[in-house]
Amino acid sequence: MTGPPPAPARSSPSTARNRDPILRVLKGCLPATGFVLEIAAGAGEHALYNAAAYPGLLWQPTDPDSEALASIAAWRDHAGTPNLLAPLALDAARPETWPITAADAIVNINMIHISPWAATEGLMTGAGAVLPRGGVLFLYGPYLEAGKETAPSNLDFDASLRRRNPEWGLRRLEDVTAQAAGHGVILAERVAMPANNLSLVFRKA
Repeated sequence: MTGPPPAPARSSPSTARNRDPILRVLKGCLPATGFVLEIAAGAGEHALYNAAAYPGLLWQPTDPDSEALASIAAWRDHAGTPNLLAPLALDAARPETWPITAADAIVNINMIHISPWAATEGLMTGAGAVLPRGGVLFLYGPYLEAGKETAPSNLDFDASLRRRNPEWGLRRLEDVTAQAAGHGVILAERVAMPANNLSLVFRKA
């Protein structure tokens, strides 16, 4: 892949900063072969990078936003990564409408804090239905943790998100893990990441 991608592909400096730390965690939890469903893939940069690093996995990016889907498609066409599938529309909050009914793993990066809580509820409901026993749900993003001091930058970020949309904001880790556990998806690993983020690895019981 050479040169910049054509419009409407989008690019984010934060993706370039965090894609390698995220991939290091994924390397420890994803299978070498199988099918990965990425929910809320956004611009598609993570999907492209991770699919290239996992040639034995079919990587299915999804997003509810038409502009995001167009960006994913543009990155895919530009790179020609053979195991990165064409993007599909998927609304995390409506698991009954998901176009994918089975996956070996689900990856969800930077969605939970910039979506209504219904999206987290739907994500966990869908993960419980789609994943096999032992299947992985990987989450990345900032969280509030009981008994741990929240970084001032995360508090400022939370306030800015809530000003943009009262239904957004950093979630309490215990609320997210309880929601997952209600669908048989259990937190197996918590990994501290740069810039006060967390990687969370869940497994289907």
